[in-house]
Amino acid sequence: MQNEPWDPTRAAEIIAGLTHKEGPTLVILHALQEAFGHVPAAAEPMVAQALNLSRAEVHGVLTFYPDFRRTPPGRHVLKLCRAEACQAAGGDALAARAETRLGVTFGATTADGAVTLEPTYCLGLCATAPAAMLNERVIGRLDAGKLDALLTEAQP
Repeated sequence: MQNEPWDPTRAAEIIAGLTHKEGPTLVILHALQEAFGHVPAAAEPMVAQALNLSRAEVHGVLTFYPDFRRTPPGRHVLKLCRAEACQAAGGDALAARAETRLGVTFGATTADGAVTLEPTYCLGLCATAPAAMLNERVIGRLDAGKLDALLTEAQP
């Protein structure tokens, strides 16, 4: 997972190219995160000015949606589904196992920068719960063995 380093000029280009879209706030924030791996605090006033919004409005959108990151992610992003179906199928124990093995809580990145552990609230695999995603790869029927394999893959 390779992202561009933060560059205000590049951010301004991204923002300017998307202000005409319907619902531009979310579109722009997603594009910034796609480019830089996160939405830096320095981008908030840029988005606000371009869309004639207050910084508080942009900040509110950014902090409301759990998929937006405020800091750069690790080299790998492991998302574990925390929705009710996955919890009922053993997801809580798997979440605790991941936190213990990685030594971080949800929303944090390991000290070596290898893995960011994030919650997600539905991967659409309720029939194969619990579910996870490592980078862009979705995994259903997650169990301790599969989780351990994912963690090993992400932390060479």
